[in-house]
Amino acid sequence: MHPINLIELLKQVVLSWQVLVITVVLLIYISIVLHVSKTYHKPRAKKAKVKKAKAQPSAKPAGEDDVPIHDDSNDELGLEEA
Repeated sequence: MHPINLIELLKQVVLSWQVLVITVVLLIYISIVLHVSKTYHKPRAKKAKVKKAKAQPSAKPAGEDDVPIHDDSNDELGLEEA
């Protein structure tokens, strides 16, 4: 096939009504999809900067509140008396 014939054949294919219709339909479809995605796009929530609080010394000695004191032996099993 000669290059002149190939160029003419490609020109006829590109300018055929089927190719033009499919191209227009695809462009309309893509524009609709982009419009819908832009409409329903939720912007990301900006993370608030958390300020670090300065460590304040506590008045309680360490270890007093760490261990709870229970006298009831049923607490270990998770049972309650009615």
